[in-house]
Amino acid sequence: MQCSTHTQHWKFPIVLSCLIIRQFMIFVGGFGKFLIILPVRRNLDVQRPSFVNVNRMVAQTASSITSSLRFGGSVNVDFMEFQTNLVPYPRIHYPLISYAPLVGPEYIHKEKLTTTELTNRAFRPGSQFLKCDPRHGRYIACCLFYRGDVLPREVHRAVQGIRDKRSVQFVDWCPTGFKVGINFQPPTNVPGGDMVKTSRALCVLGNTTCVGEAWSQLSAKFDLLHSRQAFVHWFTQEGMDKQEFVEARAFMSALEQDYMEVGYDTVEQTSITI
Repeated sequence: MQCSTHTQHWKFPIVLSCLIIRQFMIFVGGFGKFLIILPVRRNLDVQRPSFVNVNRMVAQTASSITSSLRFGGSVNVDFMEFQTNLVPYPRIHYPLISYAPLVGPEYIHKEKLTTTELTNRAFRPGSQFLKCDPRHGRYIACCLFYRGDVLPREVHRAVQGIRDKRSVQFVDWCPTGFKVGINFQPPTNVPGGDMVKTSRALCVLGNTTCVGEAWSQLSAKFDLLHSRQAFVHWFTQEGMDKQEFVEARAFMSALEQDYMEVGYDTVEQTSITI
């Protein structure tokens, strides 16, 4: 198995950074920079995505999350509420992020999504920015940020529909962990960009046990590289000690265990597709 310098070495910075930022960050959004390329290709029909394409999508989600700080709405959510609602334990602070609709220019000729359809689409794997399957885990808490032409009663109906169908499974000790924000400012897009301007959008931050699946995948790739000492010299030449790699990997193992233990008390889940 050969490792490409453009697709493999970035596992090291991700793992190493987790060890450092844990002391300073309340929560860290679950973006997989290289994994975002897949939804860009699939949903926006960009065959060779650049960092500009990827960063514009990340910027759109950041804009949605912070919209209540900049614009008025019927239900605003501030950053302190993120910590209160999303982070039950200090180290379990890596929410899964998804955004809908992720649509290209052809969408302009189609009928716009209802609030219920928008909500259902946001919970599909194709709208996620991290490679893990929520159906393999359970949500601890979930924040929904609606923007644009959205009425509170429509949001209530959409969320109630998810609860009634049990299409989103929660841990037993937090069975109804939804936090909703509604902002009337519609999404703004870069002129000439990949995403078509829509009248409404939804960004979801969900703290789910399936994120442990992504950490396990990352750890396996980290182990493969580290066992061969591949690319390690890039970091040691900049002054890093090899022991830092060992400490970072130990932190990852503890983090994976934390996510497993959070879901221990849940009953056997059923497979439900939205």
